[in-house]
Amino acid sequence: MEEFYQLMEYLPAAFKNEKDGEYITYLRDSFEQNYQNCKYQFAILACHMIYMSFVYFSVWQIKNSKPEDFSKSLIGFTKDEENSLITASSPFAFVKINEARIFRFLKLIECKNDAVGNFSKLVQQRNDIAHSNGNIFYTDGSSADKKVGEVLVQVACIQQCMTSVIHDCLRCFPLDSWNEDERGYHDAIDQIREVLIHPNYLSQKDIETCLTFDIDSLIDHEHFEAIKELFGVFVKAYRQNES
Repeated sequence: MEEFYQLMEYLPAAFKNEKDGEYITYLRDSFEQNYQNCKYQFAILACHMIYMSFVYFSVWQIKNSKPEDFSKSLIGFTKDEENSLITASSPFAFVKINEARIFRFLKLIECKNDAVGNFSKLVQQRNDIAHSNGNIFYTDGSSADKKVGEVLVQVACIQQCMTSVIHDCLRCFPLDSWNEDERGYHDAIDQIREVLIHPNYLSQKDIETCLTFDIDSLIDHEHFEAIKELFGVFVKAYRQNES
């Protein structure tokens, strides 16, 4: 089960919407309980739902980071589908779109067709175990662990492709939040949590990526010192949490 807990590090570290957090906790608990009771096939179903949640969170970040590219990529969707995607108020709204099609948005972060095919292949594999076909594909912990490992590989691959998107989230944050008299929260930690972490559904892995951002790339900004100070608060708070 070790790789399953590694997988959880790719999901949001905190949720502003309590129901979102409860849903992820429910999936985690479902995996653990079914695994511990040797109901491995149902554990893998819960794992797949966690995987798809991760994909939705990633597409949400892409949508926020590249709104124009995201809008242009909606060719081929129905008007209702377009509206659902554009007006989505949370990543879970993407569930209205056929699962296999949601992966096409990963091309906006330069994921190649063969990689996108591998990502979406997990959906078909899930379908094989979600229907009453008389087959039990996962009969022991070893086979379940192998499948979780396969999911983790795909998640790590998507995460690597997301680096530029995550850095865009981080770059925009201090540019919009450096002025403590004009931002939503006077306290820097509150601003970071409510404006950076929660809206972008940042995971522990996302935060680790944010910590690698080169703040000196913004050195030409007239308020660079204030920007750098805010970034320093973020680094201090979340590097401590990381350790």
